[in-house]
Amino acid sequence: MPEQQFYSTILHLLPLLFYDIILLMLVRLQRATEILLGSLWLFCLLTADTWARGTDPMARIHAYTRAVEFDYFDWTLNALEDKWLQSASGSPFYFTDLAQWQIVQDYLQITQQILENEAQLERLYADPAIADPERASQEVRARLQSLYAQQRPLAPLAEAVLEQQVSATLAELGLTSGGQPIPPVAFHISPMPWHLVISPRDRIEQQAAISLLPGLRVDQHAALEEQIDRAFNVSSLVVPIGGVGTYPTMVMRSTALDWLIETIAHEWTHNWLSLRPLGIHYDSSPELRTMNETAASIAGREIAHEVLARYYPYLLADLNHPVVLSAQVQQEEETFDFNREMHRTRVHVDELLAQGKIEEAEAYMEARRLVFWEHGFPIRKLNQAYFAFYGAYADTPVGAAGEDPVGPAVRALRARSPSLAAFLKTLAVMDSFQDLQDVLQQPPVSYARLTLPVSPSEVPLCPSGYLLSY
Repeated sequence: MPEQQFYSTILHLLPLLFYDIILLMLVRLQRATEILLGSLWLFCLLTADTWARGTDPMARIHAYTRAVEFDYFDWTLNALEDKWLQSASGSPFYFTDLAQWQIVQDYLQITQQILENEAQLERLYADPAIADPERASQEVRARLQSLYAQQRPLAPLAEAVLEQQVSATLAELGLTSGGQPIPPVAFHISPMPWHLVISPRDRIEQQAAISLLPGLRVDQHAALEEQIDRAFNVSSLVVPIGGVGTYPTMVMRSTALDWLIETIAHEWTHNWLSLRPLGIHYDSSPELRTMNETAASIAGREIAHEVLARYYPYLLADLNHPVVLSAQVQQEEETFDFNREMHRTRVHVDELLAQGKIEEAEAYMEARRLVFWEHGFPIRKLNQAYFAFYGAYADTPVGAAGEDPVGPAVRALRARSPSLAAFLKTLAVMDSFQDLQDVLQQPPVSYARLTLPVSPSEVPLCPSGYLLSY
């Protein structure tokens, strides 16, 4: 009888086991299919970009930058290979919610240790009092090698967990097709390229943007800017970025989970828009670029808020209730408001340039840069290119955009939209700023009052005042 019971139990378990195997194969097939579709989308994107570059009237600039340009093609192939391996493993479907949370926490902790040790290593090599930095740094370098080894298998798991969490949130927000985001959420954490921005001197407008190698030093930035400014009589600036809308998207290393999720969502929004008229016409005009970036910033903020609320509510509570020191309360009226002062600067610069006073505008920007420096914002260079880049991110009422009407118009559309999905779907079909103005002139539909999340990233995150994605 015991033997008969054993075989009977096995016969009952076989269908369940067969079901689990089939389910696992379907999950892997689904993820592999998503990556394949994303790869096809990427091919279209890369070929379109290659065609556009060949017709760029400022292509001569590449003669100065070609030796230090970032290679997106190789980076993308490597990132896609990592994603294929990740999809084959079936992660994060093997892990419970608690295990997924722990994976992300472990990754952030190891990343924090790596960043601290890398900074210590850099200080050792920069200290003139240390005669033999290689010998003095042996312990730090050994510790870093150990940390890199720990992070290597953990990073793809953490990325997979965050991709799944953002994807589930997009489904809840109505931003999927058949329950799946298209393109699928896929990102890779990586050292970020620098971004060379070029604007005319007589107006603020981004006319060219070239990605440069991550390892370039600040003196190399300055030398390249000087060469291009002299050769083309333009205003140029090398700026840091936090993310790039490649596929998979590129995201900077960070231990700030709220910022990390917001950047992932921001870049996915660019991917989503690139399949629609607004994203397709991203470079057609400064107004369309601002519409794209402002929409992605708004979407990134709101999607991140929902992800945090569902998976990391403790972190959201901390962001909504920041600790205020008594000294801050006493000095509240004297606090230097970066965004407001930058808005004031941009408005006056626009006025001077409109009057043809280029040299006066540039002298004013340098004087204002010193003011920002004195208040703890070490901006290396404040020029037309600075405002051309940062002014496109107009999701806040004041800042580098000045009085540009595009940002307020995009924010107005969001305020009168019943949901984030409705806002994005309305905006995505537009291919001109006039389309947006026409929609706003129509009588608004009455909806319940919307309460939008406050962005933790509105606080300046880098010496230049912002750390942005594009």
